[in-house]
Amino acid sequence: MKPSEHFRARCATLVGATLLLIGPGLTWRVAGQQLEPRAYSVSPVGTNIVAIGYGRSTGDIAFDPSLPVTDAKARINGALAGYFRSIDLFGRSANVSIALPYTWGNLQGNVAGQFQQARRSGLGDPAFRFAVNLYGAPAMDLKKFAAYRQKTIIGASVVVVAPLGQYDPAKLINLGGNRWAFKPEIGISRAVRKMYLDFYLGAWLFTPNNNSQGRLRKQDPIASSQFHLSYNAKPKVWVAFDATFYAGGRTSVNGVRANDLQRNSRVGGTVSYKLDRRQSVKFAYSRGAFTTIGADYQAISVAYQYLWGRGL
Repeated sequence: MKPSEHFRARCATLVGATLLLIGPGLTWRVAGQQLEPRAYSVSPVGTNIVAIGYGRSTGDIAFDPSLPVTDAKARINGALAGYFRSIDLFGRSANVSIALPYTWGNLQGNVAGQFQQARRSGLGDPAFRFAVNLYGAPAMDLKKFAAYRQKTIIGASVVVVAPLGQYDPAKLINLGGNRWAFKPEIGISRAVRKMYLDFYLGAWLFTPNNNSQGRLRKQDPIASSQFHLSYNAKPKVWVAFDATFYAGGRTSVNGVRANDLQRNSRVGGTVSYKLDRRQSVKFAYSRGAFTTIGADYQAISVAYQYLWGRGL
């Protein structure tokens, strides 16, 4: 089998998750809810992937508890475009990616005892990700990649979310966060024949929002963990069981602490299918398992990705 053919046979296992195709959400939805199987997968240096995705979520909303909002529900849609490129970083395999979201949806709840509803539509905050494999995956050209067989990979990454989305400080609900967010993470991936076991540990860190309805809003870090068990069912198909648990994120407004400590878990599944040598689609579903604040919702998403590169 030629190196390019070998690569194409494995392209359905490439990491669409690095494009952060995690479904829709507004900034009141807590960070830490991503389910990203195979986020530290390896690809030859110079591989490019573009992706577009759509997601829909329905259910509970994590409003700021300092606001007089109860019985909140939402139906949120999100579209996302992303770009991924693999690079050589001092002999280690690495990659960079960017995701640009657009969100629209309807929200409803009781505000100070009166039923209210609203609709939002616009650009969300873009996310940037850099990842590097520290052990088990050197940078490889197409020929070396053809002979590569994964065993154990240890990787690290950082996600940066920039405050560039739509934001109106007079509104309770916004599409942008008006703050920076950072997520450093370490991940371990172990391949056992056709199965892959992934485990990640990370934490979301937030800068203050200096104008949340004229007030200073801060949020504590959110620690997060993920577990994924995926299986190559056929040359064109892989499936995964996904789970995450995250805790923290207590907020304060003008120095007054809110009673909104989060301890949430979500479970779901992912299916990836290769259409041809360059194209694949991915479907994902998740729902809240054990929830306290803001995770009791269902989410579905579909993503399409196209890859190209030298010799592919």
